[in-house]
Amino acid sequence: MVKSIELRRHTDSNGDVLSREGVEAALEVGATLHGDYEAMVSSGAQRATQTLACFLAVLGEPVPRGVVVDPRFRSEREARWKRAYETGGGGDIASFLEADPGLVREEASLLARALEELFGGLRSSERALVVGHSPMHEAAVYGLTGKVVEPLAKGAGIEVTQDDEGGYTVRELG
Repeated sequence: MVKSIELRRHTDSNGDVLSREGVEAALEVGATLHGDYEAMVSSGAQRATQTLACFLAVLGEPVPRGVVVDPRFRSEREARWKRAYETGGGGDIASFLEADPGLVREEASLLARALEELFGGLRSSERALVVGHSPMHEAAVYGLTGKVVEPLAKGAGIEVTQDDEGGYTVRELG
């Protein structure tokens, strides 16, 4: 049996607050989720927490281990990421690696540890959902698996599964 973590980017926002369109989009995305999450995690940014709240409202089901804020899924180096984005000319991990490889390696390592710990708290066949940001989710996947995934659109996601031997599979979600 496998464990899985779904990483979703928050929806449209004005600063750190979801826009009306962001709320509507989060409700629409929430209606497409499969649910049955053992745990749900927000990065702690208000836009991520609001997106998660919209998902919960549509799902309407219990989350046995609750909903938590884990700031490890958010970077404290946003200004440096912004500079790397402007220097690299793209929002993909390859561009960030070219612009500031040290930043990507350090952050990917921290984010991967947060994912590993979340996986460690799940039992076989359990699922979790993390709502956060781009490029943090992409960096987390890169740090954990070495795989480069495309930048996430708002509301889009990536599912990372861990098999019984500790191997990982990555699947992009709409």
